[in-house]
Amino acid sequence: MDAAGRRELDEPESAVTVAATEPQSAEPIVRLRGVGRRFGGVHAVRDVDLDVYPGERRALLGPNGAGKTTLFNVISGEFPPTGGSVELFGRDVTTMPARTRAKLGLTRTFQTSRLFLGLSVEDNLYLAALGARGGHLRPVRLPGRDGPLRDRARELAERVGLEQQLGTVVGSLSHGEQRQLEVGMARAGDPKIMMLDEPAAGLSRGERVLLTDLLLTLGRAITLILIEHDMDVALTVAERVTMLHDGRVIVEGTPAEIRANQLVHDLYLGSHHYADE
Repeated sequence: MDAAGRRELDEPESAVTVAATEPQSAEPIVRLRGVGRRFGGVHAVRDVDLDVYPGERRALLGPNGAGKTTLFNVISGEFPPTGGSVELFGRDVTTMPARTRAKLGLTRTFQTSRLFLGLSVEDNLYLAALGARGGHLRPVRLPGRDGPLRDRARELAERVGLEQQLGTVVGSLSHGEQRQLEVGMARAGDPKIMMLDEPAAGLSRGERVLLTDLLLTLGRAITLILIEHDMDVALTVAERVTMLHDGRVIVEGTPAEIRANQLVHDLYLGSHHYADE
């Protein structure tokens, strides 16, 4: 460890640094040890260690091909790691499928929208609430059963600023409003961990400001992990940042440490060529 409180990692090509972390009293809600994911001969993620604590706001940053979305998929259970272990809520979930991890309290969004564009905002939120409770669609509405779910849908719409759009067909919403809806649907099951994959992608400046404000209002009962190419959004929302490059963690620290890190400046902050991963 050097005088600045950083430790050097052995790398065959270049030395990288990780900011020293503050002591934590709670156990990590997400813990990765030696996680790797290989596709044939391609190592998308290599030997990743990661601790995320309850209530934390963590951003995963890096250029196209850095392995961010692959790491998200390993954490959420979309596919298993080819090496290492994944723990959620103190449990080893390395071999558990995504549906089991969702039942434990993890929810996520994807780069490509999975909204029902032909349905209304309320119906999308209703279906999200129904799915979160393990329910099934019925051929007719039963007010006694559907009422609480409809109430929940309207509550979620209000939380994400779409209460005036309940009857609007989702396909006619702006891109920013669709992102707000995705956040609302992700909250339908009162998750403990919310993972957002590039929520600000394609948004106008005004929409990014609205999204940032929305994420900042999330309660501490939700641990937030996001992938984001927009540095302004990421470094405003996050309390800690993990930077990936070629599938490896190269820098980790607070937003201030990331802004001041010369390696980050050399590799990323000096470039405006972020592309969707």
